[in-house]
Amino acid sequence: MAMEENATDKRQEDPGLFERDVGVGDDIRTNDSIVYDGEDILALQDLDPALNAKMHLVNNAIDEIGWTNYHWKLFVLNGFGYAVDSLVLLLQSNIAGPAFKEFGEVGYVNAQTVATYVGMLIGALFWGMSADIIGRRWAFNISLFISSIATIVSGAAPNWASLGFFISMVGFGAGGNLILDTTVFLEYLPSNKQWALTFLACWWGIGQAVTGFICWGFLVPSQWNCVSADNCPRSSNQGWRFVMYTSGALVFAMSVARITVVRLKETPKYRLGTGEDAELVETLQSIAKRYNRRCTLTVEKLEACGTVKTAHSETRHSFSETRVHLSGLFATRKIGISTTLIWLSWTLIGLAYPLFYVFLNSYLAGRGAYAGVGTFETWRNYTLTNISGIFGPILAAWMCNLKFLGRRYTMVIGALVTMAFFFAYTAVSTPAQNVGFSCAIAFCINIYYGILYAYTPEVLPSAHRATGNGIAVACNRVMGIISAIVDSSVNTNTVAPIYICAALYLGMAITSVAFPFEPYGRRSS
Repeated sequence: MAMEENATDKRQEDPGLFERDVGVGDDIRTNDSIVYDGEDILALQDLDPALNAKMHLVNNAIDEIGWTNYHWKLFVLNGFGYAVDSLVLLLQSNIAGPAFKEFGEVGYVNAQTVATYVGMLIGALFWGMSADIIGRRWAFNISLFISSIATIVSGAAPNWASLGFFISMVGFGAGGNLILDTTVFLEYLPSNKQWALTFLACWWGIGQAVTGFICWGFLVPSQWNCVSADNCPRSSNQGWRFVMYTSGALVFAMSVARITVVRLKETPKYRLGTGEDAELVETLQSIAKRYNRRCTLTVEKLEACGTVKTAHSETRHSFSETRVHLSGLFATRKIGISTTLIWLSWTLIGLAYPLFYVFLNSYLAGRGAYAGVGTFETWRNYTLTNISGIFGPILAAWMCNLKFLGRRYTMVIGALVTMAFFFAYTAVSTPAQNVGFSCAIAFCINIYYGILYAYTPEVLPSAHRATGNGIAVACNRVMGIISAIVDSSVNTNTVAPIYICAALYLGMAITSVAFPFEPYGRRSS
């Protein structure tokens, strides 16, 4: 009998494979439940006392509920946003050449790249700041829909200028995805699953791979693609339009799934800042009830902590509200240093990553690395490279959950290994070497990128998280615009820029070491 009871206890305590984890605060076990009481990242930063106390209770409640199927759904639906962000960046670069050819090669050659980055820059700021003011839910549901419609319409563009406008709208709709996807997912995550935020970045590589397959299917057949601009009517150059129609339809399906599969309620940590205690408790209680989990959080417990005074201004829709969110990112010296270094990191990789690929094609062509490589082989190699990028964040998610590495030193390793491959790339002289190094770089660079995506919202204050994240991504987009301009105005046949890009990754590694917060074993505040 005693053996049966012991076996029953073990079965009740076994949370399943995905539930077993490290990196949480101590579990205080009682007779009938587990009470979670971990350390919050910003708890010691002398912020609003009521906000700190309520945040601690909300984190306890989320940990008490644990990982559920609701989180799996969020993982997939938020992953769609990552996929669309990478899809948008690659679409414009892949269809710009065929479209420019069809429109007589008249206009600024890098117009679509600039248009995409401008749209994504505005989108990052707009969706990021609005998510802190009106909430995450509306932006989460609307952004993909805008991007899908603009992508489909882009495929019917009659000229180079109109294509640029609609491409910028695609970028605007997709521009907030990196901000909203990480923010929404994080604000529902139990603390021992915060590493899953890094794992989410594998969808970036999936988006790139899907783009590669679509382009491979439509930009290779000769009946859909012109050979030269001298004779390139629309009827003979439908390939790039088919790419946009197919991609737009895929994104539209994703946007519908976001609304129908999970009817997202406003995140608990956003409601905490607005003082909607009853709605916050109702949201968490409904998840607990649906998945048969405990949730002991009550409105009375939250109200006993006092009133949050620093999350918003008295007038929500005003400049003072924006000022509150900007100043909140520098509320203390340590938080201010953290915010500045995060923005610097996004700026550095925003310059190094696209600039490397701007110079790479000309450099490799000059060394004969493209000799004998046809259109089919080009798209095959392109797809292989993108598939390789899927697995970088998966390794990063495992590494960042090791105590001796954490988030910061995983970023250091990712940046340094990428730097080494960048330097080694200067020796590439054959098509096989090109494919091998391209795959290796795609894998390694996503180790760093995957952690940076996750680290940024983890250490930002919840009330100002989307604003800080939006500005970080905006810094990245500004550098993308600069790289496009550099491509069209300087000599790209020299090796020097590749060395400069590699050195920028060294700067990223140093910056990672200097980050003042380590999220491993702590809960986002």
